[in-house]
Amino acid sequence: MARTKDFDENEVLTRAMHVFWSRGYTATSMEDLVGGLGISRSSLYGTYTDKHTLFVKALEHYQKMGVMKLEEILDSDGSAKEKIRKLIEHVTIGLSDGKKRLGCFMVNAEVEVAPHDKKVDKLVCQHEKQIEEIFYQVIQKGKETGEIKNGKDARVLAKFISNTVKGMQVTLKLTTDPSVFKDIIALTVSILD
Repeated sequence: MARTKDFDENEVLTRAMHVFWSRGYTATSMEDLVGGLGISRSSLYGTYTDKHTLFVKALEHYQKMGVMKLEEILDSDGSAKEKIRKLIEHVTIGLSDGKKRLGCFMVNAEVEVAPHDKKVDKLVCQHEKQIEEIFYQVIQKGKETGEIKNGKDARVLAKFISNTVKGMQVTLKLTTDPSVFKDIIALTVSILD
């Protein structure tokens, strides 16, 4: 008979995400994970097998939580430009706690792990496509209503904004000052006119 888990897996994955996010994949030891997750070593190994499997699960958890929030913004009231501004703010300024310079967990994984890990690379690429698709949907709807007047293809604009956002997410590793991003966000939204 299989044992039931004596912990909330979502809580554990959120804790694992924060441990990996603050230390990076390579620098995170199993001792760091055992200490940071609040579960026993045997539960950690019994549920996740190894550090890599837990890292992938933490990335998937981060992706799921992030996309849910973006879809919530997408489904909210407001103009296309307001939604795009809110989406950009969420995936940039929203990642900053004002103290730590963590950047984006997914972008960090893309830089540190994805170049030599096919599973992480696939997950990062999937995440980037989801983000681009969300921007595309808002832009396309804005074009259809006449709010977005830029004559460029909606997909091209979505790729541009997604790439701009990624640059800002990297910049979050250097500063937590939200004023650094305000002008960039305003300029990015202004290209839609």
